[in-house]
Amino acid sequence: MPVIQHVDDAIARIDDGDTVGVGGFVAVGIPEYLLAALGERYAETSHPGDLTLYHPAAEGDREGSGLEHLARDGMLERVIGSHWGFVPDLMEMVVGSEVQAYNLPFGVMDHLLRDTAAGKPGTVTTVGLGTFVDPRQEGAKANDATEEDIVDLVTLDGEEYLFYRSIPIDVALIRATTADEDGNLTMEREALTSNVLAMAQAAHNSGGTVVAQVERTTRAGTLGPREVDVPGVLVDAVVEAPRSHHRQTYGEAYSGAFSGEVDPPASDDGDTPLDERKVIARRAAMELRPDSVLNLGVGVPELIPVVAAEGGIGDEITQTVESGPIGGSPAGGISFGTATNHDALVTSPEQFDFYDGGGLDVGFLGMAQVDATGNSNVSRFGSQHPGCGGFINITQNAEKVVFCGTLTTGDLEVAVADGELSIEREGSSPKFVEEVEQITFSGEYAAAIDQPVVYVTERAVFELTPEGLELTEVAPGVDLEADVLAQLAFDPIVADEPAEMDPRLFRAEPMDLTGAVE
Repeated sequence: MPVIQHVDDAIARIDDGDTVGVGGFVAVGIPEYLLAALGERYAETSHPGDLTLYHPAAEGDREGSGLEHLARDGMLERVIGSHWGFVPDLMEMVVGSEVQAYNLPFGVMDHLLRDTAAGKPGTVTTVGLGTFVDPRQEGAKANDATEEDIVDLVTLDGEEYLFYRSIPIDVALIRATTADEDGNLTMEREALTSNVLAMAQAAHNSGGTVVAQVERTTRAGTLGPREVDVPGVLVDAVVEAPRSHHRQTYGEAYSGAFSGEVDPPASDDGDTPLDERKVIARRAAMELRPDSVLNLGVGVPELIPVVAAEGGIGDEITQTVESGPIGGSPAGGISFGTATNHDALVTSPEQFDFYDGGGLDVGFLGMAQVDATGNSNVSRFGSQHPGCGGFINITQNAEKVVFCGTLTTGDLEVAVADGELSIEREGSSPKFVEEVEQITFSGEYAAAIDQPVVYVTERAVFELTPEGLELTEVAPGVDLEADVLAQLAFDPIVADEPAEMDPRLFRAEPMDLTGAVE
């Protein structure tokens, strides 16, 4: 039977060399009290060291919280994660080869937990084929210190798949709202159920230990069975955390809207200003179809529902987030992963089941680098290695992918008015490059499976063809040669006369999208 313990006693269950799994999503639902205590214990005793850290998301806030507590010299030997953008100290260790490191797709890491719990040798999936995860490229190895192969290419019935090897979890650090004396856990005040059940099952069935951080405890038998998200048979220790270390997100102490306790009225912030971001979002929204189920990346894609509402098609879309919300309005910023007024909340492994099986109609994602074959990179740029997160699952399996971003970046200035766009100052860094630094999205794979892919910028639109990128539209007011072709590091396929982007995209008044979405 699990016992309610002091945090130091619970953390003492972790030994040198253990594989520690951490649940949660970016800045949401993180077992902060446990992670802080674990980091402090190492600082005082130099134990436990040489740990393997398994974390499906970038659990942190860029301010020293979350996994940053573990970014200490000698504490970690190996890191397996999907994203390090919110844990810069840990990312620096990865880039500097101070630890062995693997960058795996978020959805694969969640599914690998379930398969580990089920006693399977690993996870077989097409997710990652043609990307840096593919062993024919980098095999998901994030630096030169990493040598062991954990991803294999296999063939089943003549089709290629990737096999991700099972990774047993020695200690799982998870979080919930309430625990009873038997260790049953409920999550009524959490914004997400995330991957905590899969993490707990993987550790328990690996012969490991499950430590749960909670906000409060109650008597045995007082929690309704339908309310329990993690059964007590999986839990070995429960730690009550002070409120300061059990914030709902790193940006929000508690919001009833995120937990579904209340449904706030829809906000009306008025029309957003007309700039290059809104132009891109408008043009991207023209790729929608009625009753579309979407996933939106951060940045420009976050404006898609705004322009959809302004254009009269807000009720034609259902937004989802890989962390579990379905419907409603996803939050941005440090609370990314949460949502308000959502219709349902599933676990992240279940959400990735839906994504990987083709449930998404459209994925709207950002693009940091694109090359002539349609490859896109969002995961590695020189000394920056944020990682892929859920990007590979989303882009590879959505029915259609729309990449959104400016043609160049770095001090770019444009003027948008009267149905035209003009370049006031060109960006200092091109996004359309000769060769991407890392393939996070494979244009070759997308072309092979006949996946429609569109690349929307403020001044031009491209589409993926089997022969490579084709320029299909150019903004009114833009010089094709100087403002578009000269800013590309390659020669795209160009029709005799590319179509003109809809002039309404570049006018201040709301753009009616009802005719574009049919």
